[in-house]
Amino acid sequence: MKKRNSFRRILTIGVCTGLLFCISGCAGQEKQMTDQAETRPQMIIGSDNYPPFNYEDADGKPAGIDVDLATEAFDRLGYDAVFTYIDWEAKKQFLENGDIDCIWGSFSIDGRENQYHWTTPYMISRQVVAVSKDSDIYTLADLEGKRVAVQSTTKPEEIFASHTDERIPELAEIFSLQNRELIYPFLSKGYADAVAAHETAILQCMKDYDLEYRILEEPLQTVGLGVAFSKYDDRGIETELSQVFEDMREDGTLEEILENYLEHPEDYLEVDTCEK
Repeated sequence: MKKRNSFRRILTIGVCTGLLFCISGCAGQEKQMTDQAETRPQMIIGSDNYPPFNYEDADGKPAGIDVDLATEAFDRLGYDAVFTYIDWEAKKQFLENGDIDCIWGSFSIDGRENQYHWTTPYMISRQVVAVSKDSDIYTLADLEGKRVAVQSTTKPEEIFASHTDERIPELAEIFSLQNRELIYPFLSKGYADAVAAHETAILQCMKDYDLEYRILEEPLQTVGLGVAFSKYDDRGIETELSQVFEDMREDGTLEEILENYLEHPEDYLEVDTCEK
């Protein structure tokens, strides 16, 4: 009888010990998973305030087309996307210094192909000219002798300053402003006769501030938007990200994100139609 009781005690101790090992093991696995989640690598993305691609929501958090796309795309690659606002004029310097991992902010590939390691374009955008509703400017040719406001270091500034597009006449003046938001007051107050920027950004500004501009039917250029990495960055992330864009295009995620911000999102996904 004593031997049987002893056996039962030994069995009980064994079971309890096994449970303790199990609980300890499970807790260890949970801690390991938590540690892995906490140590997930970050991808630092340089951008600027450029609705609807990137802006701060009511809670002061980054929001917009590029923010949603980057969050989803880098999540698929195992990174946490972290947006930081930078001086857009110094974007390449930030990248070369290693302050950011990439530039992602409605950034046009066209004309800059050799300056960065680029992803394939994830969408297209039209660079356009907008004027006041009662303006007598209806075509690009009508800009002769007029004043145009643009954001500095952008594609419109390059187009107007280069004098290589035969459609662009001689302007009276080009206002190149570091702060994108200032180009619209320049137009509204009559300092400029027209502004030039991404069509999506102009439409967003009109919506946000209840402005009535007229966008010229003839675009300056149709460009592909991509993500730029330093030429010295040999990690090959731009190639991996390009594949993710293709996957997101095929599974409908790209269009689903764009339709939260743009009417007719399918029109912006025809990347094969943009000038390369």
